[in-house]
Amino acid sequence: MNDAAQAPTPAPAPRKRARVRAPELIGKGGWINTGGKDLKLADFRGRVLILDFWTFCCINCLHVLDELRELEEKHRDTVVIIGVHSPKFVHEAEHAAVVDAVERYEVHHPVLDDPELATWKQYAVRAWPTLVVIDPEGYIVAQHAGEGHAHAIARLVEELEAEHEAKGTLRRGDGPYVAPEPVATDLRFPGKAVLLPSGNLLVSDSTRHQLVELAADGESVVRRIGSGERGFTADSFSEPQGLALLPDGSVIVADTVNHALRRFDPVTGAVETVAGTGRQWWQGSPTSGPALEVDLSSPWDVAWWRDKVWIAMAGVHQLWTWDPQTGTVAVAAGTTSEGLHDGPALEAWLAQPSGLAAAGEGRLWIADSENSALRYVEPEGEGYAVRTAVGTGLFDFGHRDGDAGQALLQHPLGVTALPDGSVAVCDTYNHALRRFDPATDQVSTLATDLREPSDAVLVGEDIVVVESARHRLTRLRLPEEAVRVDAVAHRTQRAATEVAPGTLRLDVVFQAPAGQKLDTRYGPSTRLLVSSTPPELLVAGEGAGTDLFRELALNPDVTEGVLHVSAMAASCDDDPANEYPACHVHQQDWGVPVTVTAEGVARLPLVLAGLDA
Repeated sequence: MNDAAQAPTPAPAPRKRARVRAPELIGKGGWINTGGKDLKLADFRGRVLILDFWTFCCINCLHVLDELRELEEKHRDTVVIIGVHSPKFVHEAEHAAVVDAVERYEVHHPVLDDPELATWKQYAVRAWPTLVVIDPEGYIVAQHAGEGHAHAIARLVEELEAEHEAKGTLRRGDGPYVAPEPVATDLRFPGKAVLLPSGNLLVSDSTRHQLVELAADGESVVRRIGSGERGFTADSFSEPQGLALLPDGSVIVADTVNHALRRFDPVTGAVETVAGTGRQWWQGSPTSGPALEVDLSSPWDVAWWRDKVWIAMAGVHQLWTWDPQTGTVAVAAGTTSEGLHDGPALEAWLAQPSGLAAAGEGRLWIADSENSALRYVEPEGEGYAVRTAVGTGLFDFGHRDGDAGQALLQHPLGVTALPDGSVAVCDTYNHALRRFDPATDQVSTLATDLREPSDAVLVGEDIVVVESARHRLTRLRLPEEAVRVDAVAHRTQRAATEVAPGTLRLDVVFQAPAGQKLDTRYGPSTRLLVSSTPPELLVAGEGAGTDLFRELALNPDVTEGVLHVSAMAASCDDDPANEYPACHVHQQDWGVPVTVTAEGVARLPLVLAGLDA
C-alpha cells in the first residue's frame, strides 16, 4: 500500500471514567511544607492531584513515599502530591511529631495534618497507605490501597495530562511546596547505636544517610561514614537503622531503604554489601538463597545470635537470618501476615518488628512495634518458637505498668538485654524507657521525658538512649526504683465498620491499569488470604484462595473483632507482540475492625486499585 494513501491511526479515545466529586481537604492540625499557607481543594484546580493517606508508624506508607519520589520529580509542573497524615497511635496525632516525621522521611510535598481522621472519613479510606487520584477538574478518578501502584499512577497521570491538555483544563506551573529551614545538629533523627571495641559509639544518622562515630562521651564527633546523600554505593546509604557488632569487630548495618545489609569495618572504614540486591522483596520472590541474590524488605534492626545475624524485616513482618559462613539468607520467623500470633516461628505472626536484642543463647527479644508488643524467639525442639511477653495486638496500646498480661506499650522500636536477665524497652511513642522482668512477670517504667527513644546501649553501669526526636544520645544511670506513672489505655481512633450478622460478602476491588491485564500465563494472578482476631469471629471463609471475593460466615456469638485481609494481583502489559511484557505486583494487607450489629452492612468492599462501582 502507498504510504501517502494510508489513513492516519486515530489517537485512542480517553477512557470513560466515573465522575465523583472530590470532598474538601480538612484537618485540625493544619498544613506543613506550605510556608504557613492554608490550602483548599480549589487551589489545585488544573493540576493532577494525588492524595497520599499515610501515618508515620506504617512501613508500607514509607515504602509508598519512596515509590512516589520519581513520579513527583518527573511531573512536577502538572502533578501535586498532598500527604494526608491520618494517625493510628495517639502520639501520631501530635502536630510536632508529624512535623518531625515529615522532615525525618524527607517528604518534599505539602502535608495536611488530620489528627481526627476527618478527611480519611470523607474519602471512605480503609487502609494505610491509600492513594487517591483527582483530575484537574476536581473529580476522583482512581483509588489505590497498599504498595506497588506507582507505575499504574504514572500511566494514569500521562493519560490525564494528554486529556486535559486537549480540553484546555490543564494548568502547568510550580507547586505549593515550601521547604522548611534546615537545622544544624550533629545528628538528625538517629536510629540505632552500638558500642565499639574502642569504647566509642557508632550511631546510624538515618535522615542524613550516614553512620557517625562518637567519642565515649556520646557527643564528640570522631568521623562520619557515608557521603550524606541517599544512594547505594560504597560511600552511601539510604536511611540506615540497625547496627550489630560481629565477633570479628566489624559492624553489620541495616541499610533500610536500600533493602540491604552492609558490613562496615571500623579499622579500614570500608563498606561492603553482604545481603540484598537493592530491590524490595515482593510476594512470590525467593525467601532464601545466596544473600546477594535475594531481595530484602526494609530491614530495621540486626542482632548477632546463635552464630547468625538475625534481621528484623519490618517491611514483611518477619525475622530473617544471614549466615556469614555460607553467605545465605533465609526466613526464620513470620508468615508475612501482620498481627500477633504465637507458636512455631514459621507459623507466627509479627507486625513490623523493629528492634532486636540477644540475651545469651536462650532468647532473642523483639520490639514488635505495630503490635505495641515485647516478644521473643527461643529454641524449641529442632527449631524456634515465638512468644509474647507484653502486648495484645494491633489496636490496643497505652502506658500501663504492673502485671505483664495487662501492661501496655505504644509502638516500641528498641530492646536492650540487661545483666540481671530483664529487658529494657524503648517505648518510643510513650517517650519512655520501660523494663520487663521475666522472673516476676512485671513491667515498670525506668525513665520518662525522653523524645521518641529508638534504641539503648549498655555502657558500664549506664544506659545510653538514642533520643531520636531530640537528635542526641542521652546517658542515664539505671535506676534502683521504677518511676510511678499514671496508667493510660487507648484504642486506635479508626472507627470500626458495622457489619450485619450472618453472611458478609467481601469484595477486593481491582482494576488493571490502562494497557495492562491480569497475568494468567502461569495460572491465577490473584491471591486472597482471610483470617480474623479472635479466630472465632469467622465460622467459614477464612484461608487462602485465588478469587478476589469471598463469602464470610460470621459467628453470632462474637460481636466484635478484626478481619485480616491480604490481597495480591499481578498485571502485565497487554501487547501480544511483546514477548517479555513488563509485569507489576499490587498488594495490600488490611486489618479491618468490625462490630456486628443488625444495622450493619452485608458487603465489605476493599479497594486495591480502581473505584468501587
